[in-house]
Amino acid sequence: MTTIINGPDDRNGERCLAPSIPAEPERYAFESQVRESFGRCAYTHKTHEKMAEGYAARLGHIKLVQIVLSGLTTIGAVGVIFDPSSVYFPYATAVLAFALFFVNGYVKDIDPGEAAQRHREAASDIWNIREAYLSLLADTRDGAISLAELRRRRDELQAQLHKIYRIAPHTDGKAYGKAQDALKNKEDLTFTDEEIDAFLPAPLKRTVKGGSGPSL
Repeated sequence: MTTIINGPDDRNGERCLAPSIPAEPERYAFESQVRESFGRCAYTHKTHEKMAEGYAARLGHIKLVQIVLSGLTTIGAVGVIFDPSSVYFPYATAVLAFALFFVNGYVKDIDPGEAAQRHREAASDIWNIREAYLSLLADTRDGAISLAELRRRRDELQAQLHKIYRIAPHTDGKAYGKAQDALKNKEDLTFTDEEIDAFLPAPLKRTVKGGSGPSL
Protein backbone atom coordinates (compact mmCIF):
# COMPACT_ATOMS: atom_id res chain seq x y z
CA MET A 1 0.00 0.00 0.00
CA THR A 2 1.30 3.46 -0.95
CA THR A 3 1.09 6.26 1.56
CA ILE A 4 1.15 9.86 0.33
CA ILE A 5 2.28 12.57 2.69
CA ASN A 6 -0.01 15.49 1.92
CA GLY A 7 -1.22 18.71 3.42
CA PRO A 8 -3.70 18.82 6.30
CA ASP A 9 -7.40 18.17 5.81
CA ASP A 10 -9.51 21.24 5.29
CA ARG A 11 -12.44 22.20 7.48
CA ASN A 12 -14.90 20.19 5.40
CA GLY A 13 -12.92 17.02 5.91
CA GLU A 14 -11.67 16.94 2.30
CA ARG A 15 -8.09 16.36 1.38
CA CYS A 16 -6.14 19.55 0.80
CA LEU A 17 -4.51 19.94 -2.66
CA ALA A 18 -1.19 20.92 -1.12
CA PRO A 19 2.28 19.87 -2.25
CA SER A 20 2.96 16.26 -1.32
CA ILE A 21 5.51 13.48 -1.66
CA PRO A 22 5.27 9.67 -1.66
CA ALA A 23 6.30 8.14 1.66
CA GLU A 24 7.79 4.96 0.12
CA PRO A 25 11.52 5.47 -0.70
CA GLU A 26 11.38 3.49 -3.96
CA ARG A 27 8.33 5.33 -5.25
CA TYR A 28 9.82 8.64 -4.16
CA ALA A 29 13.06 7.89 -6.07
CA PHE A 30 11.05 6.87 -9.14
CA GLU A 31 9.00 10.04 -9.00
CA SER A 32 12.16 12.13 -8.67
CA GLN A 33 13.56 10.63 -11.87
CA VAL A 34 10.32 11.21 -13.76
CA ARG A 35 10.17 14.80 -12.49
CA GLU A 36 13.66 15.38 -13.88
CA SER A 37 12.66 13.92 -17.24
CA PHE A 38 9.52 16.02 -17.26
CA GLY A 39 11.58 19.15 -16.56
CA ARG A 40 13.96 18.40 -19.42
CA CYS A 41 11.05 17.83 -21.79
CA ALA A 42 9.47 21.11 -20.74
CA TYR A 43 12.68 22.99 -21.52
CA THR A 44 13.33 21.18 -24.79
CA HIS A 45 9.77 21.68 -25.97
CA LYS A 46 9.91 25.42 -25.25
CA THR A 47 13.36 25.74 -26.86
CA HIS A 48 12.12 24.22 -30.12
CA GLU A 49 9.15 26.58 -30.02
CA LYS A 50 11.53 29.54 -29.67
CA MET A 51 13.68 28.20 -32.53
CA ALA A 52 10.57 27.99 -34.74
CA GLU A 53 9.59 31.53 -33.79
CA GLY A 54 13.09 32.77 -34.59
CA TYR A 55 13.17 31.16 -38.03
CA ALA A 56 9.65 32.39 -38.79
CA ALA A 57 10.65 35.94 -37.87
CA ARG A 58 13.79 35.66 -40.02
CA LEU A 59 11.68 34.46 -42.95
CA GLY A 60 9.36 37.43 -42.52
CA HIS A 61 12.29 39.85 -42.59
CA ILE A 62 13.76 38.18 -45.67
CA LYS A 63 10.47 38.36 -47.54
CA LEU A 64 10.23 42.06 -46.69
CA VAL A 65 13.75 42.61 -48.05
CA GLN A 66 12.84 40.68 -51.20
CA ILE A 67 9.78 42.86 -51.76
CA VAL A 68 11.76 46.06 -51.25
CA LEU A 69 14.60 44.97 -53.55
CA SER A 70 12.16 43.79 -56.21
CA GLY A 71 10.36 47.12 -56.10
CA LEU A 72 13.57 49.14 -56.31
CA THR A 73 14.88 46.97 -59.15
CA THR A 74 11.65 47.54 -61.06
CA ILE A 75 11.91 51.28 -60.50
CA GLY A 76 15.49 51.23 -61.76
CA ALA A 77 14.49 49.30 -64.89
CA VAL A 78 11.71 51.77 -65.61
CA GLY A 79 14.17 54.62 -65.07
CA VAL A 80 16.53 53.15 -67.66
CA ILE A 81 13.67 52.99 -70.17
CA PHE A 82 12.54 56.57 -69.67
CA ASP A 83 16.01 58.03 -69.18
CA PRO A 84 18.43 56.02 -71.34
CA SER A 85 21.14 58.64 -70.99
CA SER A 86 21.26 58.31 -67.20
CA VAL A 87 24.42 56.82 -65.73
CA TYR A 88 22.93 56.07 -62.31
CA PHE A 89 19.88 54.01 -63.23
CA PRO A 90 21.79 51.15 -64.97
CA TYR A 91 24.37 50.79 -62.19
CA ALA A 92 21.81 51.07 -59.40
CA THR A 93 19.57 48.53 -61.12
CA ALA A 94 22.48 46.11 -61.54
CA VAL A 95 23.45 46.42 -57.88
CA LEU A 96 19.87 45.91 -56.72
CA ALA A 97 19.42 42.92 -59.02
CA PHE A 98 22.60 41.33 -57.65
CA ALA A 99 21.44 41.95 -54.07
CA LEU A 100 18.08 40.35 -54.85
CA PHE A 101 19.85 37.37 -56.44
CA PHE A 102 21.99 36.98 -53.30
CA VAL A 103 18.95 37.08 -50.99
CA ASN A 104 17.07 34.55 -53.13
CA GLY A 105 20.08 32.25 -53.07
CA TYR A 106 20.31 32.52 -49.28
CA VAL A 107 16.64 31.60 -48.89
CA LYS A 108 17.08 28.63 -51.21
CA ASP A 109 20.12 27.29 -49.31
CA ILE A 110 18.98 28.00 -45.74
CA ASP A 111 15.18 27.90 -46.14
CA PRO A 112 14.08 29.42 -42.80
CA GLY A 113 10.49 28.37 -43.53
CA GLU A 114 11.39 24.69 -43.66
CA ALA A 115 13.59 25.03 -40.57
CA ALA A 116 10.74 26.65 -38.66
CA GLN A 117 8.39 23.83 -39.66
CA ARG A 118 10.87 21.17 -38.51
CA HIS A 119 11.18 22.82 -35.11
CA ARG A 120 7.39 23.07 -34.82
CA GLU A 121 7.08 19.35 -35.56
CA ALA A 122 9.77 18.51 -32.98
CA ALA A 123 8.04 20.72 -30.39
CA SER A 124 4.73 18.99 -31.10
CA ASP A 125 6.25 15.52 -30.66
CA ILE A 126 8.05 16.51 -27.46
CA TRP A 127 4.89 18.14 -26.10
CA ASN A 128 3.14 14.78 -26.35
CA ILE A 129 5.94 13.09 -24.39
CA ARG A 130 5.90 15.91 -21.84
CA GLU A 131 2.21 15.41 -21.22
CA ALA A 132 2.75 11.65 -20.93
CA TYR A 133 5.40 12.27 -18.26
CA LEU A 134 2.92 14.51 -16.44
CA SER A 135 0.35 11.71 -16.50
CA LEU A 136 2.98 9.29 -15.24
CA LEU A 137 3.77 11.66 -12.38
CA ALA A 138 0.12 11.73 -11.41
CA ASP A 139 -0.09 7.93 -11.56
CA THR A 140 2.82 7.53 -9.16
CA ARG A 141 0.40 8.76 -6.48
CA ASP A 142 -1.99 5.91 -7.24
CA GLY A 143 -1.09 3.01 -4.96
CA ALA A 144 -3.11 0.62 -7.14
CA ILE A 145 -0.51 0.97 -9.92
CA SER A 146 2.59 -1.08 -9.21
CA LEU A 147 6.10 0.27 -9.54
CA ALA A 148 6.81 -2.40 -12.16
CA GLU A 149 4.03 -1.03 -14.36
CA LEU A 150 5.19 2.53 -13.81
CA ARG A 151 8.75 1.59 -14.75
CA ARG A 152 7.53 -0.12 -17.90
CA ARG A 153 5.72 3.04 -18.96
CA ARG A 154 8.77 5.15 -18.13
CA ASP A 155 11.00 2.97 -20.30
CA GLU A 156 8.53 3.23 -23.19
CA LEU A 157 8.55 7.02 -22.92
CA GLN A 158 12.35 7.09 -22.87
CA ALA A 159 12.47 4.98 -26.04
CA GLN A 160 9.95 7.26 -27.79
CA LEU A 161 11.85 10.36 -26.71
CA HIS A 162 15.12 8.92 -28.00
CA LYS A 163 13.57 8.43 -31.46
CA ILE A 164 12.38 12.04 -31.46
CA TYR A 165 15.76 13.44 -30.41
CA ARG A 166 17.57 11.46 -33.11
CA ILE A 167 15.79 13.30 -35.93
CA ALA A 168 15.03 16.61 -34.21
CA PRO A 169 16.89 19.69 -35.54
CA HIS A 170 19.57 21.25 -33.38
CA THR A 171 18.82 24.17 -31.11
CA ASP A 172 21.06 27.04 -30.04
CA GLY A 173 21.88 28.92 -26.86
CA LYS A 174 19.85 31.97 -27.83
CA ALA A 175 16.66 29.93 -28.12
CA TYR A 176 17.44 28.15 -24.86
CA GLY A 177 17.87 31.52 -23.15
CA LYS A 178 14.46 32.59 -24.41
CA ALA A 179 13.00 29.31 -23.15
CA GLN A 180 14.51 30.01 -19.74
CA ASP A 181 12.87 33.39 -19.65
CA ALA A 182 9.54 31.95 -20.74
CA LEU A 183 9.63 29.24 -18.06
CA LYS A 184 11.13 31.55 -15.39
CA ASN A 185 13.88 29.11 -14.44
CA LYS A 186 17.64 29.05 -14.10
CA GLU A 187 20.13 27.77 -16.67
CA ASP A 188 21.19 24.67 -14.74
CA LEU A 189 19.57 21.52 -16.12
CA THR A 190 19.71 19.91 -12.69
CA PHE A 191 16.31 21.08 -11.59
CA THR A 192 15.43 22.00 -8.05
CA ASP A 193 11.99 21.14 -6.70
CA GLU A 194 11.03 24.82 -6.93
CA GLU A 195 11.99 25.00 -10.61
CA ILE A 196 9.96 21.95 -11.61
CA ASP A 197 7.09 22.96 -9.32
CA ALA A 198 6.82 26.25 -11.23
CA PHE A 199 5.10 24.42 -14.10
CA LEU A 200 3.41 21.54 -12.25
CA PRO A 201 -0.19 21.59 -10.97
CA ALA A 202 -0.62 22.10 -7.22
CA PRO A 203 -1.31 18.45 -6.22
CA LEU A 204 2.00 17.35 -7.81
CA LYS A 205 4.15 20.05 -6.21
CA ARG A 206 6.69 19.23 -3.50
CA THR A 207 7.26 22.72 -2.16
CA VAL A 208 5.00 25.44 -0.84
CA LYS A 209 5.27 29.04 -1.99
CA GLY A 210 7.51 30.93 0.37
CA GLY A 211 8.83 27.70 1.95
CA SER A 212 11.93 25.61 1.34
CA GLY A 213 10.71 22.09 1.82
CA PRO A 214 7.85 19.77 1.01
CA SER A 215 4.54 20.15 2.75
CA LEU A 216 3.89 17.42 5.32
